[in-house]
Order: sequence, then structure tokens, then C-alpha cells
Amino acid sequence: MMIRKKEITSTNDGERIDTFISNTFDDISRSLAQDLIKNGEILLDGKKVKVSTKVHEGQVVEVPENIKQEVNDSLIAEDIPIDILYEDDDILVVNKPKDMVVHPAVGNKTGTLVNAVLGKTKLSDYNGEFRPGIVHRLDKNTTGVLVIAKNNVAHKNIAEQIQNRATKKIYIALVRGIIKEENGVIDLPIGRHPTDRKKMAVVKDGKKALTNFKVLKRFEEGYTLVEVELKTGRTHQIRVHFSYIGHPVVGDDVYSNGKNNFGVTSQMLHAYILGFNHPKTGEYVEFKAPLPKYFEDIIKNLR
Repeated sequence: MMIRKKEITSTNDGERIDTFISNTFDDISRSLAQDLIKNGEILLDGKKVKVSTKVHEGQVVEVPENIKQEVNDSLIAEDIPIDILYEDDDILVVNKPKDMVVHPAVGNKTGTLVNAVLGKTKLSDYNGEFRPGIVHRLDKNTTGVLVIAKNNVAHKNIAEQIQNRATKKIYIALVRGIIKEENGVIDLPIGRHPTDRKKMAVVKDGKKALTNFKVLKRFEEGYTLVEVELKTGRTHQIRVHFSYIGHPVVGDDVYSNGKNNFGVTSQMLHAYILGFNHPKTGEYVEFKAPLPKYFEDIIKNLR
């Protein structure tokens, strides 16, 4: 059996092992991690452990390769309409709507972007059985441009560009409050929330997170429209950073109270531009996804 090994860093020191595994390995949920630990299939420094065991810096976790999480007997190709911005033999670029999960997981077996794309084309299996083609993700309620790989060569190439911060990612967000600066940089480390493990937070021992922004428009009603460029790709990075500086994204029910005057039930955050080098030609390509109509209408009403 092939084994994956992961050394514990200071960021995760003192974390429960089941939590560490589910946060580290995308193909393993916390409940699955607990089952694997109970079955003795996960080792810490070569020894079996309890679910409640806490990991410490320098220790090594061993996890089996090719874990098959019981999401479905097989992925279902579904006839779900998707907004395709570009397609060739290697990649598919889509404009993801809100209320759509990117790939199947426990609790979301169907209706995901993967299910929709599988109804139209074959995808890479580089990232596991239940995340075919998925090179990067957007939150369920974040809209916008997302690239999907059709083969493993393209997948590996784009994944390396993302890891090396060689891609261009620009978002549009409506945030609460008036930002006085014309532009700025938020350079604050992000890690798991110390008490709510489902959330991220600005923490001293978190991973470096760098967000650039510039103000597009200020509204008298007390809102600011911003263009945001991600220089790193931490989970919930934009939402965490802007909430921390006192300007949470409108409609965000995790890092704000979600209440707003517009009746939106999702964060007003849109992935506007994605640029990268094409995995086959090496040429720089850039794609834009227009703002959703509800987003545009709110901006027009504010103006």
C-alpha cells in the first residue's frame, strides 16, 4: 500500500489528528479520518493513535494513498447548464454561478460543477477520483471564472503555476463601510480559527497571505466596491482579510453577520479575471467573467 507522509509544522502544533488530516488532505473528510484512525490505518510516528490524539511539531503522520471516500458509487454526469467562457482539448474555462459546489463531497453528491462538466467532456484524474479536472476552487457562493483541466498534463502544469504564484487572479467585491485609501496591501497570515475549526482567521502562526486591493467606487450608503488581486491562495483569503480590517464582504454569513439591505444570500465576491500560461502552448491567456446580474443591479441602484 502506498503511503503519504506529512510532517507537522508549528502551524498545526496541538491540533487534533483527525482535524489535521481533514484540513491537510482534500480527499479525506473528518469523519473518514476518524474511521481510518479507528481502523489503525493512520499512523503518527509509526504508531496507531486515538481520534483525540493531538499532533505536535516535528511528528510525522502516515496516511494511505488512493482513499476512496464514499461520496457515490461513481460520479454522475448530469445535464446541468454551465456558462463556458472558453474550451479546447486541454482546458475548460467556466463562469461558476453562486449556490454551486465545485466538486462532490459528503453532503453534496450531485449538482456540483464537476457533475455538470462531466456531462459535457472528459476530465483529468490527477487530483483524485472525486475531483476530476479541479485545479483550483471557488467557494460555493463565490461566482466567477474557474479553469478545469481535461487531461493530467494540463492539470499538473496549471497546478504548478498556481503553486508558484504565476497566475493572475483578480476579484470584484462589495464590502461594508467606506475604505479611505485608494489602494492598499493586506499582509496578514491566515490559519485555522483557534476555536471554530470550520473557519479561517488571521493568526500569528498562520501561512503568509497577501491581498492587494484598489477602490473602484465609494457609495454614500456606506459601501465600497473594490478590485482585489490575490498574491497567495489561502482558504477564504479575501473574506478573512477584509473582515479583519473592518470591511467584511456584503452578504458573508461566515465572517460577518450576513445581514444586508439588498436581500442577497451569498457573499458579493466575484472572480473576475484569471490569467495563466496555456499548458500546451506556453502563451499567456486571460479570461474574464462578467458580474452576475444581481451584482450589477445592486451596484446600479447604489449609484
